[in-house]
Amino acid sequence: MNENFSALTTEQINPATAHIDECTTLEMVRLINDEDKKIAAAVEKVLPEIARAVDAIAESFSRGGRLFYIGAGTSGRLGVLDASECPPTFGVNPEMVQGLIAGGESALIRAVEGAEDNRQLAEKNLREKNFSAADVLVGITASGRTPYVLGGIEFAKKIGAITVGVSCVENSALAKIVDIAITPVTGAEALTGSTRMKAGTATKMVLNMLTTAAMIKIGKVRGNLMVCVQATNDKLRDRLKRINELSATSLKLKA
Repeated sequence: MNENFSALTTEQINPATAHIDECTTLEMVRLINDEDKKIAAAVEKVLPEIARAVDAIAESFSRGGRLFYIGAGTSGRLGVLDASECPPTFGVNPEMVQGLIAGGESALIRAVEGAEDNRQLAEKNLREKNFSAADVLVGITASGRTPYVLGGIEFAKKIGAITVGVSCVENSALAKIVDIAITPVTGAEALTGSTRMKAGTATKMVLNMLTTAAMIKIGKVRGNLMVCVQATNDKLRDRLKRINELSATSLKLKA
């Protein structure tokens, strides 16, 4: 498949950092920070779409459905990360939110060549998880064109599941086929094409919102307290104790 990758905004050369290799260390990190300042504004523009996705996910949860993230490379790792943090944070079953990455678990620490270009592999991975129409699939790809992700979305749509796409390029192939397109356009990276930077940060912010807000909507949070946190170490046992104390005080005040 021949594609003009240079046309993607995430692959553009950033004029603001064109001479970053000649800067002092402080100047380097200041340039990176200046680019990072643009991320929250890009995410703010897509809050309505994020809210729609949250409502769809929460509704799925309420019916016993699950949330799946699917991605490759940095995008896949971010999905796996967000999924892995849900059980200790909200006390849910690890099956409830799952992350799939092209190439499997080994791809979390080392790139698996060719996996992201395998469109059929995504369907295989989803079938292995018994993905169904009751579940929600969130495809994550900064470029919006990763074949592995598109293949997963196509399968999910075929069986009638809700599909969400998170990408950082306008009018992407992903955005055109999902039910809900979340597209924070972060522009050219400080290092050309390094989407682990602005695009990755924007993606992490979006995924944080999706699971956090959905868990709030199904009652896993009281006030702003994580009342279902799993106390698996000393820090979390202390936090849970404080949460219970604060929750009890709040209930007394409301009474």
